[in-house]
Amino acid sequence: MKGPVRAMVMAAGAGTRLRPLTQDVPKPMVTIANRPVLQYTIENLKRYGITEIILNLHNHPDQIRHYFGDGSKWGVSLQYSYEPKLLGTAGGVKNVEAFLKQGTFIVLSGDGLTTINLKNLLAFHARKKAFGTIGLKPIDTRFDYGVTIRNSSSRITRFIEKPKWGDVFSNEVNTGIYVFEPQALAFIPKGKIYDFGHELWPLLLKKKKPIFGYPMKDYWCDIGSLTEYRRAQRDVLEGLTGTSLPGRQIRRGVWVGEGTVIDRGARVEGPCLIGRDCRIADGAVIGAYTVIGSRARISKGSELRHSIVWDDVQIGQGVRLENCILSHGTKLREPMAAFDSVIGV
Repeated sequence: MKGPVRAMVMAAGAGTRLRPLTQDVPKPMVTIANRPVLQYTIENLKRYGITEIILNLHNHPDQIRHYFGDGSKWGVSLQYSYEPKLLGTAGGVKNVEAFLKQGTFIVLSGDGLTTINLKNLLAFHARKKAFGTIGLKPIDTRFDYGVTIRNSSSRITRFIEKPKWGDVFSNEVNTGIYVFEPQALAFIPKGKIYDFGHELWPLLLKKKKPIFGYPMKDYWCDIGSLTEYRRAQRDVLEGLTGTSLPGRQIRRGVWVGEGTVIDRGARVEGPCLIGRDCRIADGAVIGAYTVIGSRARISKGSELRHSIVWDDVQIGQGVRLENCILSHGTKLREPMAAFDSVIGV
């Protein structure tokens, strides 16, 4: 392993499977427990001393730049690479070759939630004298992901991206977390749309380069669909991710941000999270597994259960929501009931 480790965070995806949430919000800015999912990635890099980071951007790039700036708020140095036309996962990495070419580097997804121990990942890569390493995670549902097979030394011997039923031979999926030696950049064509799963990894196998699979025991969730998005919120509330929740815990499982007022007659059930400067009125019910963003107004007689409410939402009297997602600034003034819905976009 050569040189100081730098990181490339893939933040240019369109997030089509998360629509309509990503219609006006870039996928890495979709919130998990009131923080953009990209923030968790940056904080995890900083936790392991990786502070030189570049992000590629495409969809609503100014939102990401405005929120993260130069990275100093998180103790890192951020640079950006805007792609007017998407170059693919590997093509985006090739586009920032000058930033990465001096030493071993990490590639991570900016729209996945993980607490992977990067120190252990890098040590594995160095110990194996690997050309490239893929973070692997055993999961039950595997047909939306690339799967791998590795030998007894963890060297990868086969890889199929998003296999069909007849191709399934492993439950270890490609998490999109990679470590590369800088020589790998030479195998990616410049200025061309190029993909890791379909093109680069199969090419490296064909060239008999030493590529290895690192079996993760850490938490990982691909925030690629509304189902997975909801699951990640639940996992954070249950403490399965090992990440902290913002605000203070006023009682077991109930976290509340600064400036929030909860009237005496409101009922709040944990686990749940309520953001900053909210007002929960007398007679309102905030059920378990609900996340409420900042500056929300929840009126008397309304009930929210298993729901995700983004910032600046106003909910009038007699509104009942279950397993719903409300986007920024949504206003529900009339009594209504909604189930399993995305509202406000």
